[in-house]
Amino acid sequence: MISALLVMTGLALALGAALGAASVLFKTQGDPLVDKIDAILPQTQCGQCGYPGCKPYATAIAGGEADINQCPPGGDEGVRKLADLLGREYKPLNAEHGVEKPKSVAVIDEATCIGCTLCIQACPVDAIVGAAKQMHTIVTDLCTGCELCVPPCPADCIDMVPVAETVETWKWRYPVFDLKPVSTETAAKEAA
Repeated sequence: MISALLVMTGLALALGAALGAASVLFKTQGDPLVDKIDAILPQTQCGQCGYPGCKPYATAIAGGEADINQCPPGGDEGVRKLADLLGREYKPLNAEHGVEKPKSVAVIDEATCIGCTLCIQACPVDAIVGAAKQMHTIVTDLCTGCELCVPPCPADCIDMVPVAETVETWKWRYPVFDLKPVSTETAAKEAA
């Protein structure tokens, strides 16, 4: 009995050491450019860009397969940030993929919800809580506003409600201008 335990312990240690060594030897490095692009994208996972989520879209941009102006939730600001990061020329948002909208979250009218679970299956971030034939609700802190839960709902009980601005969500809406230093010679010429 003890010899069997010792054999199993020895095998577990040997296999653990082999797996540990393999994870170090065969470690793959992610593309840092893809990670930087993905950090700029809004992480709504909505698919409006034509890709199943933000990471595949970031990979396509880095590989030159997709343009930088296909993300409506990221809006004009996202396109500008991507253009700056990649050193590309700014392009206006491609209307073929949708239009920029204010940030919103889904709200379920719980009185009319029939508990079909179609919205739960459609949500890419698991922001909907409920069970079959039971009332569902949205975890607003997790909801990205992708609107993927709205079309499959047969009871039409899901509405998209704009997020109210708070101190944490407020953003400066006016253009920001870069201030560039001017040489004294240029300043003297402009003053004259």
